[in-house]
Amino acid sequence: QVQLVESGGGLVQAGGSLRLSCAASGRTFSRAGMGWFRQAPGEEREFVAQIMWSGGTTTYADSVKGRFTISRDNAKNTVYLQMNSLKPEDTAVYYCAAHRRFFPTTLQSDYVYWGQGTQVTVSS
Repeated sequence: QVQLVESGGGLVQAGGSLRLSCAASGRTFSRAGMGWFRQAPGEEREFVAQIMWSGGTTTYADSVKGRFTISRDNAKNTVYLQMNSLKPEDTAVYYCAAHRRFFPTTLQSDYVYWGQGTQVTVSS
């Protein structure tokens, strides 16, 4: 089992920044990559970004490219999502997840471990 704990959510004004963290513990060899997803009220959960533990290859949703940056600290088993130039439409619950594919993936069905989520609210 892999346990994932997110932190860093909150309320921010449009144009502001937040950094989310996701600490992984447990059978860490069971996950090859980490991703962030988000779910806005009344919407389906969507892919935001992912990073491979080995090599650090990253993938982003078009809606966040150039504004969000995903990174990892292998020594701390922690993944970060730096969110800049936030917009009201970024408001959502953000989830950290882990997958076991040995290639980057944006498919939710590939992610087998999930955190509990952290709320991000961007006011206009």
